[in-house]
Amino acid sequence: MNRLQGQIVLITGASRASGIGGAICKAMAAEGADIFFTHYTPYDHQLQYEDADHEWPDRLITELREYHVRAAHIEWDLATADPERLISHVEQLFGTPTILVNNATHCQEVDHEALSAAILDQHYAVNIRGTCMLSIAWAKRLKGHASGRMINLVSGQDKSPMPGNLAYVATKGAISAFTRSLAAELAAHSITVNAVDPGPTDTGWMTNDIKNFLLPKFPMGRIGLPSDAAKLITFLASEEAAWVTGQIIHSDGGYWD
Repeated sequence: MNRLQGQIVLITGASRASGIGGAICKAMAAEGADIFFTHYTPYDHQLQYEDADHEWPDRLITELREYHVRAAHIEWDLATADPERLISHVEQLFGTPTILVNNATHCQEVDHEALSAAILDQHYAVNIRGTCMLSIAWAKRLKGHASGRMINLVSGQDKSPMPGNLAYVATKGAISAFTRSLAAELAAHSITVNAVDPGPTDTGWMTNDIKNFLLPKFPMGRIGLPSDAAKLITFLASEEAAWVTGQIIHSDGGYWD
């Protein structure tokens, strides 16, 4: 269909073969978009993901180019790096990105007994400051020149409590609020801002015990896949979703907790 032909996409946090970020890259390239993605493998190694691999981004580039689109990547720490420099780098290669997908995240599961200022700051640096400042830098570059789409990845924090994951929930909740208000500010510039909660998704962190525990909570009879999130995000990036903005979409197969 090539719904994204001529569009330039900036996606953060596409670091692993089994992750949502990689699935988004593939889905959007299949629709004709040029893809620039960031990754930060040290974080994946820290979490001991089995598919954390410094060479995987290059393999993804090869796969994306099979769709006859331009593709490039960079290792990027959203917590410390300058968002203006990132956008300038994309512009030098491809032009100004018209689609921004804020997928990069920091997560360390802690309850109120274990929560510390240091842990909270680590989440804040990526999930709030890094995400918000990249979003603002991107919107300022695009505003007045072209329409645009921003899609933020959030969690189910506004559906039900998530005990034991306080820092992550608090910072992702901030992005839900940010999404709604920024959407109102940018609507007059034909820039839409939405967020997607993909629910529990099998991206390599689930043990068999976790899968067996979660499966009965999915009325559709299976656990979410990265491709499920990628399909919705690709739609939100398309012209077909031009009238959708300020929404927090729970695309989780009816998951309940």
